[in-house]
Amino acid sequence: MTIAIFGSDEHWEELKKDSCDADFVRLYSLSDISIKIDAVFIITEDAAKDFSFITIPVFINSVCHTLKDLNAPENVLRINGWRSFLARPNWEIAGTVNNKVVTILKALDKDFTNVADETGFIAARVLAMIINEAWFALGENISTKAEIDTAMKLGTNYPYGPFKWGELIGEKNIFTLLKKMSTKDRRYLPAPLLAEKISE
Repeated sequence: MTIAIFGSDEHWEELKKDSCDADFVRLYSLSDISIKIDAVFIITEDAAKDFSFITIPVFINSVCHTLKDLNAPENVLRINGWRSFLARPNWEIAGTVNNKVVTILKALDKDFTNVADETGFIAARVLAMIINEAWFALGENISTKAEIDTAMKLGTNYPYGPFKWGELIGEKNIFTLLKKMSTKDRRYLPAPLLAEKISE
């Protein structure tokens, strides 16, 4: 099985790191897709592209935009390609998971949960809110970034504190997701200090 990856160096390393049943090809342009490729991963930030010319399974990093938003064909599936999410053993996938997709995921040694085609998936939505609350706490002078990170790591056994996780994922990604979700529910409004940081 040959899988093509269109993304950054970090995405390339994170996606192919633990796979042993697939060969990987690095794409620098989507026009490089050949008939010998079984699937393509487009892991650029919120990949909004024209997929009409691709007939093989296409996995896109699209945390904020749904398949419906993108008017994506049935062979396109959404995944969370934020840093640290591709390395997880279980992926959230929105879209039609058929036998071909299951075979690809097995070759990547990934379990999956088929989720509704909603903005933010589940894990990213929850994590964005945790990071946002940390920014609210910092803005209210409750504690420092380092102390909040330490408290969350020790108290919840998370791999990172919320500020470290936000840096790893990219605060702009968190902010963009919160802004999009806040158009339907005001509880997702970004913390003022986070908004200020993004506008710097």
